[in-house]
Amino acid sequence: MALFGNKNEGGLMDVIRCDEQEYLVWKWRPSGEANSTKRENAIRYGSSLRVKDGELAVFVYQQKDGSMQDFIVGPYDQTIKTANFPVLSSIVGLAFGGASPFQAEIYFINLSGNVQVKFGIPYFDVFDPRFLDFAVPMAARGTITFNLTDYKAFIKLNRLINFELEDFNKQIKDAVTKYVKGVITNIPADKGMPVLQMERKLLEINEIIASYLKPRLENDFGVNMKGFDLATIEVDKESQGYAELRKVTAEQTTKTTVAQADVNIKNLEDMQGINALNMEETLRIQREEAQRAQKLQTETNFIGAHALNQQTEVLKTGAESLGNMGNMDMGGGGGGMNPAGMMTGMMMGGAMGNQMAGMMNNMGQNMNQQQNTPPPPPQIQYSVSVNGQTAGPFNWQQLQQMVQNGQLQKNTHVWKQGMAGWEIAGNVQELSSLFGAVPPPPPPPVI
Repeated sequence: MALFGNKNEGGLMDVIRCDEQEYLVWKWRPSGEANSTKRENAIRYGSSLRVKDGELAVFVYQQKDGSMQDFIVGPYDQTIKTANFPVLSSIVGLAFGGASPFQAEIYFINLSGNVQVKFGIPYFDVFDPRFLDFAVPMAARGTITFNLTDYKAFIKLNRLINFELEDFNKQIKDAVTKYVKGVITNIPADKGMPVLQMERKLLEINEIIASYLKPRLENDFGVNMKGFDLATIEVDKESQGYAELRKVTAEQTTKTTVAQADVNIKNLEDMQGINALNMEETLRIQREEAQRAQKLQTETNFIGAHALNQQTEVLKTGAESLGNMGNMDMGGGGGGMNPAGMMTGMMMGGAMGNQMAGMMNNMGQNMNQQQNTPPPPPQIQYSVSVNGQTAGPFNWQQLQQMVQNGQLQKNTHVWKQGMAGWEIAGNVQELSSLFGAVPPPPPPPVI
C-alpha cells in the first residue's frame, strides 16, 4: 500500500483544513467519512495541516487517564511532526518510523469570528415593591453577541466530541433567557425603579443586564460577551394588573402632590413668620439703640448744665462778696458807703460777668459741636514686613516717616485688620498718596 492514498480513504495521508465560512467549532473529517470512527480518527505522520490566521486546530487524544490536547494556533501550514506536537510525541512511540497512524479527533475553533444569538422571553410577571398586590406582565426581546478568546477555558468547560454549534447556541440562549428574566424581575426592588417607568428606562436596564451577563457567560461557557442589545421591554397594557397599578399609582401621586403642596404652604407660612419675628426684633433693637443714644445725649447735656450751674453759683457768690465791698470799712472810721470799694466791686463784677458770658458761650458751642460733629475717622494702622519679621502696627504719621526714611517702599508687604493676606504697599489704594508725597532725591552736588 502506498504511503499517500486517496483522500476518500480515511486514515491515510490527507490535507487537514477547515473550509467553512461561518462557524465557531468545526470537526474535521476525511473526505467521504460521515461518522466518527476509529478509521476516521487514524491520522498518519506527514499529513499536511493548514490553519488560517484567526483559527485554532485542536488535536484531542483519548487516553485511559482522560483526554489530552495539542493546540496549533494559525497561521500554520506544515506537515505533522512530533516537534510541533509535544503531547503527541509523548504518547506515540516511533517504533514504526512514523508510519503508524495515531488516533485523534481534530477540531477547528474560530477565534476571530463573532456569534450572534437572538432571544425572546414571553410574558412574565413583574411586581412593584410598593404595590405587591398587582402583577404586571412583561416580555423582552434582544440579541447577544459573543466570541472565543480564552480557548483553553472554553475547551475545559465544553466537551468537544461531537460538538454542535446549534446545541451550544441553544444552551447560551437558555442561559441568557434565564438571566435576563431574573434581572428584570428584580430591578424594581434592587434599583428602586417603578414598574410603570421601565419601558422608558430601556438603556439603563440594558446596562444592568449586560454587566450581570458578561462574567457569568465567561465562567459558565468560556465565551467572551462582546455585546448585549435589549431591543424592547413590552408591557401588557391590557392586563388587569397593569390597569390596577396605574390607578393606585395615580391616586398615590395625587396624595403625594397635595401633601407636598401643603408642606410647601406650611414652609412658606413658617418662613414668613420667621421673617416677621426677625423684622420685629430688628426694629426693637434699633429703637433701643436710638433710646440709648438719646438718653446718653440727655445725660451729657445734663452734666454740662449741672457744671454750668455750679460755676454760676460760684460766680454769684463771688459777685455778692464783691458787692459787699462797697459797704466795707476801708479805714475811714465810719460804716457808710465806701466809694472806692464800690468801684472795685463793680469792676470785678463786670469782669466776672464777662467771664460768665464767655463760659456760657463756650459751653453752648461745645454742646452744639458734640451734637453736630461726626466722630473722628478711624486711625489707619498697618503692619509692615521687615526682613521676614512683622513690625508695627504703624499709624499714618509713622508710615509717612518710614516712607521718607526709605523703610517703606512700594514693594514692601503690608497688612491691616480686615485684609485676607499680605499685600504689596504699591497695590493698596489707601496708601497710594504716601508714595506720591515723597519728594524726589536731592540732585548730586555740583563739582
